[in-house]
Amino acid sequence: MRSKTLRLFCPLLLAAIAVSLAGCGSYIARRIAQAPNSYPDWIAPKARVELDFNSGFLTNFPVHYVKVGPPEARLRYRIVEPADYNVHVFTSNWIEDDEPQFTFTFTADIPGGSNLWTGNPRGTVILLHGYGVAQFAMAPWALRLAQEGWRCVLIDLRGHGKSTGKRIYFGLQETNDLSQLLDQLDHDGQLESPVDAVGESYGAVIALRAQATEPRLHTVVAINPYASLSNAIVNIRYDYAPWLPAVFVRAGIKKLPVLFGVSAADLDTSTAIARHPFPALFIAGAEDKVTPVAEVRKLRSLAAPGSEFIVVPRATHESLTYFFHDLAPPIGAWLANH
Repeated sequence: MRSKTLRLFCPLLLAAIAVSLAGCGSYIARRIAQAPNSYPDWIAPKARVELDFNSGFLTNFPVHYVKVGPPEARLRYRIVEPADYNVHVFTSNWIEDDEPQFTFTFTADIPGGSNLWTGNPRGTVILLHGYGVAQFAMAPWALRLAQEGWRCVLIDLRGHGKSTGKRIYFGLQETNDLSQLLDQLDHDGQLESPVDAVGESYGAVIALRAQATEPRLHTVVAINPYASLSNAIVNIRYDYAPWLPAVFVRAGIKKLPVLFGVSAADLDTSTAIARHPFPALFIAGAEDKVTPVAEVRKLRSLAAPGSEFIVVPRATHESLTYFFHDLAPPIGAWLANH
């Protein structure tokens, strides 16, 4: 097995390195919005979660690209068809420097054998990864949900992985990217209804925003989404870089709406849901320091009746997505029943 390291990548670190140039909120705002895949690996903090699987398995699923924009970008995606992949998950956890650490080991049979849904998918699930990682982060879920009959689409979001794009937009533009991806899938005869989205953190925010504007998107599973972008950034700074002066972070946050030409409220997921309430499954980690339970509960309170809310004990922001024993039954049931 080869490990894939999962990191919550923090662009504020680069801003700190350039702090002698800063004092300038606009500079820091541009760094926050800079494409994560344009930063060197050495600037990322030590990983708190490792996914242990042979990353070569992804080569069994051909790469596709779709052009999106404006602003122009090219997104990389893969399609995982329904099959019996015999997915199993093994978890190890320990404490290091007073912080919980996790290793998740995934085993599966690739290629998978035929099952009830092979050639006749129950629907399509778009899997949206978190900030600073790429489609590999949601690959275990693609195999698990495909095993349950769903055609799954893994995607590198704009500015992530092998996709292009100089800047990210925290969902302001990425929802349009998602609609254009659905257009391409539909054109290729690969968009089986119903169409659902499962996202983690940043990807969960994009899924929730898209639900409000994309009529083809039937339902959403949102794993640790943030209600307030500014709160999430401040929490990342506190959790990963407490040595970075808060004044610089807040200066960058203040300039983000100016950078994007929107109001500060427009950057918050809570605003998008309040404007267009809909039912969704919200999942929080009890030990999440980036998007605490209260943040996720706020989104649930704004959503339409019929929404559900789950809190997973012991789960941190980085590890929550891979608590399969806690999450697979309710997520599977939500997708099947909605």
